[in-house]
This record gives sequence, structure tokens and C-alpha cells, in this order.
Amino acid sequence: MEKYLEIYAHSPLFSGIKNEEILSILSCLKGQMVSYDKGTYLLRAGEPIYWVGMVLQGSAHILKEDFWGNRNILATARPGDLFAEAFACSQTALPEISVLAVEDTIILRLDFFCLLNTCSSACSFHTRLIRNLLKILADRNLQLTQKLEHLSKRTSREKILSYLSACSRAEGTASFSIPFNRQELADYLYLDRSTLSNELCKLRDEGILTFRKNRFSLSPALYNPKNI
Repeated sequence: MEKYLEIYAHSPLFSGIKNEEILSILSCLKGQMVSYDKGTYLLRAGEPIYWVGMVLQGSAHILKEDFWGNRNILATARPGDLFAEAFACSQTALPEISVLAVEDTIILRLDFFCLLNTCSSACSFHTRLIRNLLKILADRNLQLTQKLEHLSKRTSREKILSYLSACSRAEGTASFSIPFNRQELADYLYLDRSTLSNELCKLRDEGILTFRKNRFSLSPALYNPKNI
């Protein structure tokens, strides 16, 4: 587990905890590393879950799937990010989401019961861990609120520009990369892929933005941090 110490140190869960203390905490939380191949499920909707996952290597999509297999991407988990923490915290509600490896992925499973209950060797850190976990849950709610803001826009164009503006604001620059390919971005914004591609081409032709794969640049006329 020492190989991923830098990932642990930059994870919001271990914010404010010294590097030399993290490994002992992982032992107390019964940390277990698990590897997944690209395209396999880390978690399927409806499966009971008693652990919290942290991505150590690779990335995974948090998905909502319907009966026919149609997917909507809720979020992407990258190294240091947690997933399934809300369902593990509930302990009564079965997950309504699935988690899919976007690439070959390694995660760390942490026993949620141990996270919430003190132990003899790591109890001094539990208050900090629980406080960090609450912040993560709050930040997750804010992210979902932001996504609802994108989806509430009336037109496909407005949804696309709302999302790209948020990415620009988060990066503090008019040029940035997004974590989705075209199909994934369409799934995230609840758009048909052809509709997304057509709108992006129109925006490019109008000089509002340029793009290459998942790299976007907004025109100076559109990019205004005070207004987005």
C-alpha cells in the first residue's frame, strides 16, 4: 500500500493527516486493494455495500442505468476520489448506481463500520476522518446541484455551454480538458451523441469555441469568469 502514499495524502479523506500516520490508519480501516479490468463493474446497482471505495489508479464512471441498459453518467472518480460513500453511510438503501472501470483500475476498499467507529490504534484520527467524510458528502451534493443546473437549461446548446463554462471556471482558464469522450459527454448531459456533435460543430463555426478530442478552448468573447 505504500506505493500509493502520495494518492492517499492528496485524497480529501485524509486531509490534515500526516503521511506517516496514514498507513496505520489504513490498517485500522481494513484497507484492501482490488484490481479491475477496463469495462468491468466495480459495483452494480442493487448490490449491498459495506465499504467505501477510493480510486488509486485508473478511473471509473458513476452510472445510472435503466432496465434497457441506457446509461447516464453522474460523475467520474479519479485517483484519490471516493465513491459509494453515501450508500455505505445509509446502510439501509441499496445502491441505485453502478460504478464502471473506464480503464484498468485499482481501488482501495475501506470498511465503513471501522471508519465510523473508533479503535485503540487510530481513534485519535477518527474525528478528523469523519469531518473529512462529511465535507466529501457535502461537496458531492454541490456537484449534483451543479449538474442539475446544466440539465435544467432549455436547449442542447445551453446545456453544453453551461457545462463548459463551469469547467472553465473551475480551471481558471479558457482552455481546458474534460474527463469525457463524446459519447460520455452526451451521456452526462442526457443528449443524443449526434445532437451533441452537431451543436459543438455549430458553436465552433460561430467562433464561440474550438475543440480537439476532449480539449476545449472558449473564445475570449464568451469567456468571462465574472459571468459564468
